[in-house]
Amino acid sequence: MHSVKRLAAISLAVGVVALAAACGSSSSNNSTSTNTGSTGAGSGTSTALNGAGSTLVAPLMSQWQPDYATNDSVTVTYGAIGSGGGIDAITSRSVDFGASDAPLTADQATACKQCLQVPWALGATVVTYHVSGVPDKLHLTGDVVAKIFLGQITTWNDAAIKQLNPGVNLPGTHITPVYRTDGSGDSYVFTSYLSAVSPDWKSKVGASTAPAFPTGTGTEKNSGVAAAVQSTDGSIGYVAVSYIAADSLDHALVANAAGKYVEPDLKGILAAASAGAGPQPDGSVPIVNPPASAATAYPLSTYTYAIVPTVSPKAKTLAAFLTYAITDGQAFGPDLGFPKLPASIVTYDKGLIAKIHT
Repeated sequence: MHSVKRLAAISLAVGVVALAAACGSSSSNNSTSTNTGSTGAGSGTSTALNGAGSTLVAPLMSQWQPDYATNDSVTVTYGAIGSGGGIDAITSRSVDFGASDAPLTADQATACKQCLQVPWALGATVVTYHVSGVPDKLHLTGDVVAKIFLGQITTWNDAAIKQLNPGVNLPGTHITPVYRTDGSGDSYVFTSYLSAVSPDWKSKVGASTAPAFPTGTGTEKNSGVAAAVQSTDGSIGYVAVSYIAADSLDHALVANAAGKYVEPDLKGILAAASAGAGPQPDGSVPIVNPPASAATAYPLSTYTYAIVPTVSPKAKTLAAFLTYAITDGQAFGPDLGFPKLPASIVTYDKGLIAKIHT
């Protein structure tokens, strides 16, 4: 079995290729993506599906694409352009499906016109940092992270960080927060968590896919944040869990509601999912900052969603691919940091997928 690091690195490389292909043919996709490849008028079948969105799910998608093409002879093209871009693309129907780590807002749901949001993978957003001489897995709390990104804690030897990490030699290096500038589901997860644990953050910034960070350096996509953190001594940022192994990044253990410092691993993410309240009326399945009773839960866990139209000229093909993703496709997840979906969510998803028609 491949290691997480090797598989994640391969996945990201394939994702970049898929993105380049998608971007290189964007003008064609905009005019033909919902019709090209149809095997018959009104049949709902096709030999091609085009999608775009979440970079968090890109490593998993890059495993699904070749496997699904081999088994079902359907080519799936995916552009990892960020959750915001994915929502925009499916709203304009320039793709067959979007992908987002943030659920649709009420306004986005209205604009998307009869779109379903299908939770098709479990993942996590992770706080990463690079400080020369400082070991991996520093302990941080949500309040401390909020103060760092608000510009209230500015050096790594601040008393608040030292108190959480006794015995660690923390330098006086200036802290450089790094954040996403594109519409990002990871930004949504990160700021949702900070809003849940820091009233100051909630009132000044709030939760959003495109928050107005008051300080730091901005860049696009998970890969951009990973690169900026790696190249900047004293930096701190946030990325999808698979990028930690792929880019050999140091990561913080962030205290959950029980005060435990839990790894962003399969067990911690599944514990957060188990503690969640389940699907909400708006279609979201929130699992960020689970209650203190979930002592083994990782606090920045999330579902990531396929955003799909209820009515599609490729309905049968789209439904078949989604069904694959939530069942057989889940086998690729654990090696990339994605736990398999809980059985209750798979059942819920099948009910949503059944609503897709021509």
